[in-house]
Amino acid sequence: MPACSTLHVLALGDSLTAGYGLPTRDSFAAKLQQALRDRHPDATVLNAGVSGDTTADALRRLPRVLSGLKRKPDLAIVELGANDLLRFVAPARTKANLDEILGTLTSCGITIFLTTFEVPPFLRAHAPSYDGMYADLAARHGADHAPFFPPGVMGHPQLTLPDGLHPNARAIELVVAHLLPTIISALASPTAPLA
Repeated sequence: MPACSTLHVLALGDSLTAGYGLPTRDSFAAKLQQALRDRHPDATVLNAGVSGDTTADALRRLPRVLSGLKRKPDLAIVELGANDLLRFVAPARTKANLDEILGTLTSCGITIFLTTFEVPPFLRAHAPSYDGMYADLAARHGADHAPFFPPGVMGHPQLTLPDGLHPNARAIELVVAHLLPTIISALASPTAPLA
């Protein structure tokens, strides 16, 4: 992407994107925007995260999100699925919803970056149902993908809010540092739309 272009990123997700329990300035979208501005001073990251959202919730609101944009994003980061797991949504339904979300973004000509999540220890019995799901979806839609959390961050007592589940501001900084190289690579990809 040319250095002089104005960069627009859409962050579609749940509480991890929204910044549950954090000041707005410490949300994933705000921290990512700050990091991207080192390379693109006018970069904007739209926080389209809603705490508690399942993939079905995000799919329902996606048309409204897209119609409210002032311009087509250069990249859409999709961070969804953890609430499906917590609510025991059938993995096949989660995959179908994500497939439709990614398909909608692709049909709009938006480059996609799909984040995955680590299954909490108390739900490990459900983990096999998610094995390969995100990699399959990413391959199907030509998207880059990576785990949202770097190793050792999720559930670390010094990196979570008092609920023991949601990341604190320090954890979000680690998430952004972890994801930034892949996000920059996705933005530089030949298929990424230019501003």
